[in-house]
Amino acid sequence: MVRQHQVLVVDDSAFMRKLIADLIASDPDFTVIGAAKNGREAVDMTLRLKPDVITMDVEMPVMDGIQALQEIMAKCPTPVVILSSHTDEGDMLTFEALEKGAIDFVKKPSGTISVDLYKIKEVLLEKLHAALNARILPKRSEVPVNRSGRSVGPEAPPDTMGKPAKMFRHLVAIGTSTGGPKALQRILPTLPRNFPAPILIVQHMPPNFTRSLAQRLDAMSQIRVVEAEHEMKVEVGTAYIAPGDWHMVLHRRRSNQYVIHLHQDALRNGHRPSVDVLFDSLAEYSELERHLVILTGMGGDGAHAMKRLYDSGVRSTIAESEETCVVFGMPKVAIELQAVRYILPLDDIPPKLMELVR
Repeated sequence: MVRQHQVLVVDDSAFMRKLIADLIASDPDFTVIGAAKNGREAVDMTLRLKPDVITMDVEMPVMDGIQALQEIMAKCPTPVVILSSHTDEGDMLTFEALEKGAIDFVKKPSGTISVDLYKIKEVLLEKLHAALNARILPKRSEVPVNRSGRSVGPEAPPDTMGKPAKMFRHLVAIGTSTGGPKALQRILPTLPRNFPAPILIVQHMPPNFTRSLAQRLDAMSQIRVVEAEHEMKVEVGTAYIAPGDWHMVLHRRRSNQYVIHLHQDALRNGHRPSVDVLFDSLAEYSELERHLVILTGMGGDGAHAMKRLYDSGVRSTIAESEETCVVFGMPKVAIELQAVRYILPLDDIPPKLMELVR
């Protein structure tokens, strides 16, 4: 008999602990071995029971989820999936948890529990399975920031990058999923403010969280980072993150000005936004030097569109190497399709991009 994967459920609500445990128990691959009502109990039970994966509430008495996560990662590194509340504070705490080592997150059910509970069942089980195969990366020092909250880093040499201009020749497109927020945090803040290309980003994430992600990355970066809006002008030195539940594509007006278009066509590869949709939209713009990047993530979204562009002669394609991926899924598929020109660890991607857009 195949061993069931053991899960520890952490939530200060007895009702939520029961609901979450029942959802998990519906999958024969999992068994719930314990339930903790606060962070202190979560740490103690993790050290004693050694679960394979943990679901963690963030806002709890005695010790909150962030403190518990840090202590668990220091004493007994274990994959953690955060259960996030539907509040602005919940969004920011979720991103803090991802920065501290959580693998992914799921929004808690809201409204009519009997209806909304089943909306998260499939997502929760999918993320728990992904967490089992996730890599817990060593903690890194945070990007230094100045008093304005923006990252402190060297400007690019003026002879290689030049000043931002309205017209641009290069465009970077990035696709990522599980582990993506932390990966983007190691890429965007290292780029100089005069980076001479726009950056279009698809991060698999629910609505509202993409706005919080953009705000958080913008505060850390020298370039501008925004959640994309329909008909927003595309400019150099700016990263545009596709909003949750909207596909993002590049569109060229008759004036030869490039803008963002958003639409809600059917999910692609189970996602909206989809990396494939973004990458496919770049195919017709051969006048641009297009640089495609696939980072950590579960599944294969983006890989087949990258292959089509690679075969058509797109300038460069980059995949994050296995050694730094939280989940080596999307990059692996792209590599297996022979769609990748450069396979690089995360910290080598920003200098490669700066080299390519000179």
